[in-house]
Amino acid sequence: MPPVSRRLVDVGGLRMHVMSAGDGTPVLLLHGNPTWGFLWRRVVALLAGRPLRLVVPDLVGLGLSDRPRHPSAHTLENHAAWMRRLLDAVGFDRVVFVGHDWGGPIGLRALADRAESLAGLVLLNTVAGPPREGSRPTPFHRFANLPVLSTAAFRLAGFPQRFLAWSQGDRESIRGEVARAYRWPLRGLSRNAAPLALARMVPTGPGHPSLPAMRRCQELVESFRGPAAIVWGDRDPVLGRARGRLERMLPRAEITRTRGGHFLQEEEPGVIAAAIARVASFVR
Repeated sequence: MPPVSRRLVDVGGLRMHVMSAGDGTPVLLLHGNPTWGFLWRRVVALLAGRPLRLVVPDLVGLGLSDRPRHPSAHTLENHAAWMRRLLDAVGFDRVVFVGHDWGGPIGLRALADRAESLAGLVLLNTVAGPPREGSRPTPFHRFANLPVLSTAAFRLAGFPQRFLAWSQGDRESIRGEVARAYRWPLRGLSRNAAPLALARMVPTGPGHPSLPAMRRCQELVESFRGPAAIVWGDRDPVLGRARGRLERMLPRAEITRTRGGHFLQEEEPGVIAAAIARVASFVR
C-alpha cells in the first residue's frame, strides 16, 4: 500500500472521514451501501506509484464518518451536498470520478451542478438514472421497504453487512478478517442506521423523493463526452442486470465484464485499477 493520510472534513455540521494517497490527477473513489473506504484498499494499492491523487471518503453515516441524528437526513440530495462540500475542501477543480453502488448516484449528483469538473468517469455495478417506468424494485429493495420486518433485520440482525459474501461471484472473497472489517463500523444501534436508510433511498414508485436527483445524474452521464469506462461484475444478484442501461447512457465507454459479484473490488481489483489508470491517462 502507498502511504495513506487520514482526516476528518467538516461537510456542514457533520464530519466525513477521508483517506488520501499519492499525488497527481485527482481521482475520487466512492463506495456504496453498506461498505466504507476499506472497499477500495486493493485498488489503491495497485495504483501506487502512478501520478494520481486518490481520495477515498466514507459516506456520511458509514465507515468512520459521522452519523446524522435522524435517518431521515439520508436523502440523495443531502449526500450530494455533503460530497460537494468535500470536493471544495480538498480543492478538486477537475476530477476523475469512480463510483460504485450508491456512490455512483451520490457522486454524479454532486457533480451535476458543476459538470465542467468531471474530467473522467469510471462506473462499477451502480446506476446512473431513475428506474425505467413500470420496472419493479429488486427483491432486496422491496424487502427494505417492508415495515417492522426490515427494521428488525437491518437494525437488530446486522443485515446486509453480515451477508456480503452472498453477493459475490466468489463467496470466499469476503470472509474472516475482511468480513469483520465491513461489520465493525456498523456495530450497535447508534451506528447502524445508514444501511436501511440508504436502501430506502432507492426509488420504488413514481413519487419517490430520489427521482429528481436521479434524473440529474442521468443528464450528466448522457451529456458527458470525456474518457469513460464501465467495469462490471456479471454475477451481481443486486444490480447485475443494470449494465445494459448504463452502456446505453455511455455508448463511448470502454466496457469490461468480469465474473465478479456486487463488491467486485474484492474480486477484480486489477481490472478496476487498470480502467482507472486508462481513463486518468487521457485527462490533462
